[in-house]
Amino acid sequence: MNNSQITPEVVKTHNLTVEEYEKIKQILGREPNLTELGVFSVMWSEHCSYKSSRVHLKRLPVTGERVIVPPGENAGVVDIGDDWCVAFKVESHNHPSFIEPFQG
Repeated sequence: MNNSQITPEVVKTHNLTVEEYEKIKQILGREPNLTELGVFSVMWSEHCSYKSSRVHLKRLPVTGERVIVPPGENAGVVDIGDDWCVAFKVESHNHPSFIEPFQG
């Protein structure tokens, strides 16, 4: 497949929007090849970049007396009282669990 074969359907099957595809072209200064399109698709996926949940995650508190371990590379930990803490971590290497729980 060459650049001219990267159709809107191919972009869509990579779960990229038209706007994201235009941004890829802007970053590269040219049309991407299929391999590059795949790399952007993976790196901009929900699993790697939280592209659809980031806006919601930003609404949650990240500091405070009950935040034991803030968000980062691993689970966040919150003190829920009575000597109990809760660790929050959702991980899926198959598919984003909140989008498609069966596949995730």
